[in-house]
Amino acid sequence: MGDAYLLVSIIIAVALIFDYTNGFHDAANAIATSVETKALRPKQALALAAVGNLVGAFISEGVAKTVGSGIIDVTPSVSGLYVVLGGVFGAIAWNMITWWFGIPSSSSHALIGGLVGAALASSEVVHWTGVIQKVAIPMVISPVVGFSLAFGLTALLQYIFRNAKRSTVSKYFKGAQICSATAMSVGHGLQDAQKTMGVMTLALVVGGFHSGDSIPVWVKISAALAIAAGTYAGGWRIMKTLGKRMVHIDQLRGVASETVASSILFVLAINFKAPISTTHTITSAIIGSGATRGKKAVSWPVVGKILTAWVITVPMAALSAAAMVYLTKFLGFH
Repeated sequence: MGDAYLLVSIIIAVALIFDYTNGFHDAANAIATSVETKALRPKQALALAAVGNLVGAFISEGVAKTVGSGIIDVTPSVSGLYVVLGGVFGAIAWNMITWWFGIPSSSSHALIGGLVGAALASSEVVHWTGVIQKVAIPMVISPVVGFSLAFGLTALLQYIFRNAKRSTVSKYFKGAQICSATAMSVGHGLQDAQKTMGVMTLALVVGGFHSGDSIPVWVKISAALAIAAGTYAGGWRIMKTLGKRMVHIDQLRGVASETVASSILFVLAINFKAPISTTHTITSAIIGSGATRGKKAVSWPVVGKILTAWVITVPMAALSAAAMVYLTKFLGFH
């Protein structure tokens, strides 16, 4: 029990570190467009995103339960705890690599890839049906829907305001973008903070300190605070990619992309309990909104790099997690 207690404590600490890195890695998801269009100053945007993430973390438990019990089954044991630890380490490793290069990859898919890789390396059960239905299918559908709806909404807004003065449009959409950025921040907390809650609860169950898939209140509070703190720390490298390098975003397009992306996050989290990627959703929405200017308005080489990162995130995080599991076995920890 003493070894299990120590390992669970380490996993919870590492999971909260992941949650923190998720916050600064994905902070750009909620605020890149509002900062780029000057609807908000950077510090204002970061504070708004931090509060939004904190609020979103308490709205639902669906995503947390999917991550905690719908992706892998781990045998309650010390060895099982190393599986969970390896999964989180794999996700952190990939998060740090993509953050360093300013690539908006998915923290969600890094975590899920890490858990699957660690489970496979330890011959634990992987719920492939859950992985396909809750992860793989939404991973493909959400960017397509995000791109299409953002393109359509942007075109509609442009038509509605086609005869309005630029100053009038700018004034109206500045306020609207603050609202859409808030919704995006809450949606990010609703999705990403819950994934950490799921991992922490999984560790407690495997360690024998909790039963069932309910999320303890202290787990909710600590995960919410960690992602809020990470968000406030900022993610300037990725913010530049989303706000400048990929497409030129004005306030109308910022509102359109954030409204579409946040709506998708809420619907899939609450109605389907699907742990989708906030990064994929907002990035595809931004591309769709920018594409209304024509093909040349989008930096397709940058988009290509982002898509490459999306494709390799799950396998690379899985490999990192598997390597961590094999290393702990080689060192004789389990």
